[in-house]
Amino acid sequence: MQRMTFGFAHKWPQEAVRSLTSTIGLIVFTLLDLLDFFLCIFYSFIDGFLEVDTSSCYCHNRGEQRTNIDGRDKEAEISETLYRRKNIFRDLGLPILRAKRDDSIKRGSLVGNRWSDCNCESCVSWQLNGDQKLHVVVSEPSPVANEDCKGKPTENVIFLHGFLSSSSLWTDVVFPNLSEPAKQSYRLFAVDLLGFGRSPKPRDCLYTLKDHMEMIEKSVIDRFQLNSFHLVAHSMGCIIVLALAAKYSKSLKSITLIAPVSTRSNLINQPYFPSSDDNVSLTALNRLAERKLWPPLLFGSSVMSWYEHVGRSICFILCRNHQMWEWILKLLTRRDLHFMAVDLTKHTHHSAWHTMHNVICGGAKLMDEYLEVLNKSGVSITIIQGDKDQVVPFECSHNMKLKVPLAEVKTISNANHTTVIMGREKEFMRDLEQIWCFSGK
Repeated sequence: MQRMTFGFAHKWPQEAVRSLTSTIGLIVFTLLDLLDFFLCIFYSFIDGFLEVDTSSCYCHNRGEQRTNIDGRDKEAEISETLYRRKNIFRDLGLPILRAKRDDSIKRGSLVGNRWSDCNCESCVSWQLNGDQKLHVVVSEPSPVANEDCKGKPTENVIFLHGFLSSSSLWTDVVFPNLSEPAKQSYRLFAVDLLGFGRSPKPRDCLYTLKDHMEMIEKSVIDRFQLNSFHLVAHSMGCIIVLALAAKYSKSLKSITLIAPVSTRSNLINQPYFPSSDDNVSLTALNRLAERKLWPPLLFGSSVMSWYEHVGRSICFILCRNHQMWEWILKLLTRRDLHFMAVDLTKHTHHSAWHTMHNVICGGAKLMDEYLEVLNKSGVSITIIQGDKDQVVPFECSHNMKLKVPLAEVKTISNANHTTVIMGREKEFMRDLEQIWCFSGK
């Protein structure tokens, strides 16, 4: 009896805290539902007055909107998470007032930035130059100093970054740590994905998986006439890499996935969902951006992923005024900002919002198909993940191995989603060079 009483007394504070957190969370997200509802009306009126072509939001025809794609061009599909996200007030069927269209001269178009986006020189340079290709940083092989290396063919490596990042992840951290022998043998391509960094951010694009793939083909593979290459990606970039790899399986030498967002794995006590599951994208959204207050990173992800208009307001405050915030931070810290802090604002809400849903969530239903193609091709796949990763469940990497038994999983002790690369740059580069050296077809 005493043990039972002690056990109850020991668990009671934990249960009380859990109940309190759950109640506060319910209140907070209900208020966010209401705020997003009113912001939808607000932006409808403001956009109607300030924009030539007003982009419609996903608050209407909820649960009915479908992409009319016959054939099976799944990479071009719009994720159901865009229009089937729950909102108490919209789900009640409350009417949303819309502004009447005004055909007078207004700002913007569906190609250029909208009024709530930043229009500084660095953010619109792709419009000024008329360049519709991705921003790509190329590191050419250095002249061969060793006679034994002359005549050895150069190998190509394409690097893709993760969500809210840019090619700086590779150019500032990885490229400088390439060994001298590797500098003579490899040509490196660091890509700013569509909608991020210095790459184009058009409003007439829905940033589907197909859009990202086509731009990489146009800007790198076709432009530089690559017949064979290695692929390296971090986080969200791994989904795009797997899609590319499945299409170019005969051209691949190796694939390296760092902290891969394997959204099909570890979601319902099964390694993977059936490909026919129509709710897999919604399940991925609930798993990767669950509406919880804690930890703070998860709360931030849930706000930006569930609330279209709240997220746009945050981008309006931070991204549109990024130069001011950067100046303030430099003044306070008295040093140059880390590239990761700068990269957080190098996007528009339109590009980040659609990439989150159409690539990370929408790509969940395609993972099995891609992995099956690669498993049959026999291409070398290496997965690197930190055992302290709080963004992507550690089990995801091992669950991917169930689909591709020949894949090698390398675990980095005491590393999280970022420090799996940062802080161990030289070791990370040696790992990559070893992968490239021992792979080949």
